Amino acid sequence: MLETLNLTNILFLDIETVSEKKEYSELDETFQELWRHKAKSILRKEDELITEEDLADVYGRAAIYAEFGKIICISVGFLTQNADNGEYVCRLKSFRGHDEKQLLTEFVGLLEKAYNNPDRHFLCGHNIKEFDIPYICRRMVMHRMILPRILDIAGKKPWETKFLLDTLEMWKFGDNKNYTSIKLLAAIFGFPSPKDDIDGSQVGKVYWQEDDVERIATYCEKDVLAVVQLILCFKRMNPLPPEQVIFVK
Repeated sequence: MLETLNLTNILFLDIETVSEKKEYSELDETFQELWRHKAKSILRKEDELITEEDLADVYGRAAIYAEFGKIICISVGFLTQNADNGEYVCRLKSFRGHDEKQLLTEFVGLLEKAYNNPDRHFLCGHNIKEFDIPYICRRMVMHRMILPRILDIAGKKPWETKFLLDTLEMWKFGDNKNYTSIKLLAAIFGFPSPKDDIDGSQVGKVYWQEDDVERIATYCEKDVLAVVQLILCFKRMNPLPPEQVIFVK
């Protein structure tokens, strides 16, 4: 499939998420109880052994669950090709901010305008099938938003969602035992790591303590660029040099 894939038909993406509230103590009584139930499986403790301190300590991991977290950044990238020399240029852009519904609305606007034909367009990311796409869809449903055609995938069979390109799945080659980070793959293939400033475990701190969404967006865009570089490597092409990468504000 990669051999014949038109790279200009792919929207590369990555999301960054944080917990819905800054602290566990800010949850109302209902959600504190629901988080206790979730934390039980995380901590692997019997319910009577879980303390309030345990619940507060593990609350940072709420970010990875769409029911307890929220999206603060969706970064996207797309490739265009120079008609004269055949060189690719990657443009990167982020939808970010405190208003999740607004950034989702802007992201959906892009999909509906330019990437909403599953027979022609593709969405690509690292672990996109297990995390980014389900998370986006769940948060959209929670906001009572209509899913665009390319995200309307609930109940579809794997062969009906071939437009979702997952670089983690590609690297596994059928081996489902291990997770391989984009940082490790960047080192293997010799392009810059996206984790040169912060990594995913620090996003919550940067958001809640430093209120620095722009720093998070920059990190997220680097993740998207890393996925672009990885796809090029999979196609036996060279990674893009810095002068062929444009960050759109």
